[in-house]
Amino acid sequence: MRIAIFTDVFLEVPGGIPSSIKAQKKALESRGDEVVVFCPGYSQPENISNVVIVPTHRILHFGGAPLSKRPGKVEKWIEKNYPKFDFDLVHVHYEASCSIAGMLIARKYKLPLIQTMHGREDMAIGVNVPHPLKTFVGMSLNFLHSRYIRHTIKIKRDKYLAPTIARSKMWEVMVNHANFADRVITPSEHFKKKLQHYGVKAPIFPVSNGVSDEMVRELDQKVEKENRNLVRVKKKDEPLKLFWNSRLSKEKRIMPFLKSLRKMQAPYEFTACGNGNQLARAKRYVKRHHLNAKILGQVPHEDMLNYMLGQHLSVTVSDGFDTQGLTLLEAEATGMPVFFCDPDMKESVPSGGYIMSKTASVEDMAKALDDVAQNSEEISRMSKVMIAHRKEILQSAQIPKLYKVYEIEKTVASKG
Repeated sequence: MRIAIFTDVFLEVPGGIPSSIKAQKKALESRGDEVVVFCPGYSQPENISNVVIVPTHRILHFGGAPLSKRPGKVEKWIEKNYPKFDFDLVHVHYEASCSIAGMLIARKYKLPLIQTMHGREDMAIGVNVPHPLKTFVGMSLNFLHSRYIRHTIKIKRDKYLAPTIARSKMWEVMVNHANFADRVITPSEHFKKKLQHYGVKAPIFPVSNGVSDEMVRELDQKVEKENRNLVRVKKKDEPLKLFWNSRLSKEKRIMPFLKSLRKMQAPYEFTACGNGNQLARAKRYVKRHHLNAKILGQVPHEDMLNYMLGQHLSVTVSDGFDTQGLTLLEAEATGMPVFFCDPDMKESVPSGGYIMSKTASVEDMAKALDDVAQNSEEISRMSKVMIAHRKEILQSAQIPKLYKVYEIEKTVASKG
């Protein structure tokens, strides 16, 4: 099968979505499929084959990430460079310019169109945009999206998940974007239900993100070579070793978590790997308050595995984003228990493999961490649960589910 993937977040962008796309691409290729990724970028990647860089702004960017030119321009460029566009289906992984162009191309060439909805764009606006600009940005993005994807469903403010004009406008974008596709994939059941609540009529298939099989093989080889054990053990006199492996940003709530460390009574060590718009602020806060924390920024993959093997608990404290953080899955793959505060995340982690704070408040996070620090045996118990389920979250285990969605669309296309 020849598969065209369109995404706005792939190259030069750290995070779970690019990692999941890369793992998905590799797993499909291992089955004999040909996968070509169309995305914005500043230069051709050295270690990833079949990546096509679409027309990209050289000055405009989003938080340092490449930003493709408007959908119409990308669409015309693809038609010129790929006049036959001989693919079997199009799989889109975002809702911005390049992704919109992929949807228009799929419709033009009458190809099956799969759309993965990764998370809550309304929350991204709510958290990251300064208060006076939220409504303007939400309405502007809604208008720009509607120029290319017709908005047949209008969403008004409500008391559920769209309490502001900005957030209602972004729900309108997400719902109409999803309905433009033949089939929709979500990483979780709870996100599926929320999309359906606001009017998504296209069939939705929950398919988990997956951890790279290659990463897990590397980890197992390393553990065997160094005669180590995946089961985490915390000695009673040892500090609780906490690990952060995601962006240091507002939506990931790095600052509230650092504030919770200040309130902890139990000894701890905190290590954070990742870039983000609050990296510098986090470093300043750690230094100012003398926290027992290392903020390392982005680190090489091999170093990441070393850090992960030496930790007791993986931390992810975003709240209300309906994402399936790859941090959770990578922790499970390495046998590390996880700590979170969003109840929706329970769907992504085996029962008994996590601890969750009562609420997302600084005080409740500190209390939950203190509690587990005082019960050292809990770390080993949770770690064993994670190890028992680790094969379930490999990308190779998710591909058969993805194939079912793809095969449905091939049948629909052949009948049409």
